[in-house]
Amino acid sequence: MKRMMFAVWMLLCLPQAEAMPNSFADLVAAQADSVVNISTTQHAKQMPQGLPPGFGFPQGSPFNDFFNDFMHNLPQQQREKHALGTGFIISSDGYVVTNNHVVEGADEVVIKLRDGSEHDAKIIGTDPKLDVALLKFKARHLKPVTLGNSDKLRVGDWVVAIGNPFGLQQTVTAGIVSAKERVIGSGPYDDFIQTDAAINPGNSGGPLFNVQGEVIGINTAIYTRSGGNNGIGFAIPINLARSVIHDLREKGHVTRARLGVHITDVDKETMQALGLKNREGALVPQVEAGSAAERAGIMPGDVIISIDGVAVHHAHDLPIRVARHTPGDRVKIGVIRNGKKQVITVVVDEMQDEQTARNFHTRHGDNTAHLGMMVQDLTPQLAAQLQTHVKAGVVVRQLQRGMPALRAGIQRGDVIYSINGKRITDTRSFARLLKGFKAGDMLRVMLDRHGNQVFAVIKLPRKEHDGD
Repeated sequence: MKRMMFAVWMLLCLPQAEAMPNSFADLVAAQADSVVNISTTQHAKQMPQGLPPGFGFPQGSPFNDFFNDFMHNLPQQQREKHALGTGFIISSDGYVVTNNHVVEGADEVVIKLRDGSEHDAKIIGTDPKLDVALLKFKARHLKPVTLGNSDKLRVGDWVVAIGNPFGLQQTVTAGIVSAKERVIGSGPYDDFIQTDAAINPGNSGGPLFNVQGEVIGINTAIYTRSGGNNGIGFAIPINLARSVIHDLREKGHVTRARLGVHITDVDKETMQALGLKNREGALVPQVEAGSAAERAGIMPGDVIISIDGVAVHHAHDLPIRVARHTPGDRVKIGVIRNGKKQVITVVVDEMQDEQTARNFHTRHGDNTAHLGMMVQDLTPQLAAQLQTHVKAGVVVRQLQRGMPALRAGIQRGDVIYSINGKRITDTRSFARLLKGFKAGDMLRVMLDRHGNQVFAVIKLPRKEHDGD
């Protein structure tokens, strides 16, 4: 009798697995209005074709130069690229989450609701590293999803995906969590939920629900050799995406934290040399000078084994855990040093490339005049590398084809230090100054190009994505 009572008590104390629901119909009915279809259009310009093979002029011929100039001045041919994806509504006023790769490079984004209505959407911000994008369209009284806790997911739990595979709107698939913390080589923040719920092209950016109807993942990738579903799909855990979504909504860009350490996995030789009991943790072979880690006292040779009490099993775990923090947070880092465990509190810094690489716009009413370039602060290291004479300004990191900055002759590595006679010292002064201009304005830009002073004129487009 006692044994039977003990057995019953043990069963009651064990975590109970959720039984397979008789149907997912109620869940789908409750969430379907929160899932949207996303279609994008990219205007790609193509130069006219030259002469057929076998025709032409000798190299150096004046006719050759004339022909090239003539072809260059011909109108560019316009062709369009279209893509489809899925997203989900996170607020009643029209904010939508999807994948970055769904909207990357898009000139037009259209959101289609379950009722068939279509709405033009604006890209609020993107995070290519995590593959998350935030959109906004004008609407009221929408039904947002509820974000769940992906940390509570267990392998074997039931999940449901709603999306638009191959453009087929409102398609529902179900399966289980096949694995967690999957690394598939897509970037430094790989930490995917693996599921056998069917995910196909067009599902990207859609929600992965638990049986309570909460979003616990963003469907992102599939493993396939045929282009279709093979029973292996991957979703970004919503807990990893929460801070990114918040940053995109509040600031339009992502602000990430950093420790300032170089890390590697603990191999067998290191384990023996340091007298470790196992190969758990991330070995620190180098600490960056002036970094948050150095200020806090982390040293080369330390093995980081936890962050805020959560174990770090491998080097790959560390950036994922740090990414959940924001600059200025006090983070408790558990380390092993000389065979002894200790906890070091680090006030994390802001990741430099996230801080400065921002895509700036000038706003006038509801219109956005996009310059088509990304810039970052000029640092002493960059000034030396670029051999500039100026000591302050913004460095052009990227240029977008067909946009005003590139058409004005601006190049990567140029340092912008003055616009219309106003001094530019950093990205903040750059953004602040641009806010004062409106569509159609002319910007007189002074550049430092490897020590040479260059003048350029940028004409702001009269409307968003104006390519004329």
